[in-house]
Amino acid sequence: MITATQTARGVSIAHLRIQILIPESQHYEPIFSRLVANHKLAVNVTRTVLGTDGQPRQLDLELTGTIAQMQSGLAYLESLKLKIRGKPNPAGDSWHY
Repeated sequence: MITATQTARGVSIAHLRIQILIPESQHYEPIFSRLVANHKLAVNVTRTVLGTDGQPRQLDLELTGTIAQMQSGLAYLESLKLKIRGKPNPAGDSWHY
């Protein structure tokens, strides 16, 4: 679920909390830099579990941007065939994918 807040300029800013699993074959893919540069998202990594012995890396992310930027960034992650899980917020704002 993507939640959005309105800025003073009337632009909706979306917030999303997800967990992605990055297989070993994509450990060197510039995922974060592309989310920022190409999709104009703010990316905050809240937790990382490094994969060992062929296990995928697990990253908990908080993404912030407009609804269009969020949709574009999620389409990019899905195009990489990454496993994406929703991550509820323990603080209770319930934003997740």
